[in-house]
Amino acid sequence: MKILLTGGNGRIGQALRPVLRALAAAHGGKPLRVMDREGTATGHAADEELLLGTITDAAFMDRLLDGVDVVVHMAATSNEQAFPLILENNHRGLFELYEGARRHGVHRILYASSNHAFGLHPVGEKLKLDSPYAADCFYGLSKIWGEALGQMYWEKHGIETVALRIGTFMGVPPRNERELATWMGLEDLESMVRCAVEARNVGFAPVWGISDNRRAYYDVHEPNKIGFIPRQDAEQFAEATLAAATPVDPVAARYQGGKFVTQSWTPETERPKPLQ
Repeated sequence: MKILLTGGNGRIGQALRPVLRALAAAHGGKPLRVMDREGTATGHAADEELLLGTITDAAFMDRLLDGVDVVVHMAATSNEQAFPLILENNHRGLFELYEGARRHGVHRILYASSNHAFGLHPVGEKLKLDSPYAADCFYGLSKIWGEALGQMYWEKHGIETVALRIGTFMGVPPRNERELATWMGLEDLESMVRCAVEARNVGFAPVWGISDNRRAYYDVHEPNKIGFIPRQDAEQFAEATLAAATPVDPVAARYQGGKFVTQSWTPETERPKPLQ
């Protein structure tokens, strides 16, 4: 099995490189292929091959995907930014990836979706895997589009997609009350990706990418197609996290997306009046 990791020098990419190298070694012994942009590379291990380029470049994508079986796609604009940047990296870049995957017969893509595709749900709701999307920003909206693209390429071209709806992975304990619900520990991140690579016949498979948090916004005990069962729980950090937390904007406190919701938020008093 040949595995490609895009965005290999990002926060999640760096965390995943050891487990992906081990998976590549266990399934055929081929080096892990790691991609990132020019100027971001910080070196690579002996059992990695590093390719530098841009995901919106179709010719580079052909080099990147040659001989690849599974893609772990972490290269994207990973926060709310100006819309043209999101459009370039999260829409056009993802299109080039899937089209390249079609040309090269890639079997499966692990797509880094996001909790922000659901951020406008109130904090009191417990979401299922088939709950309706409710993006809280253009970044979250791009992840809805990405999931829909993966679904289409499965139905039309037979390329499997595991949509990893990642919560908050910072490599550190939760920093505020919201993160006690959305936190994902390193052990669970590694377990989720291992399941997503090794599961069989998944088709299109959404998965909640958080730990088994007592305060979770999502039903992590609902079965998923890759068999991922989270084990960690952010509650162990709750006392210290809540003691250090700063006051939260009332809009951010109302919605699952937190401060992402407050960006470009129009107060109710300034919105258009209902038609008479």
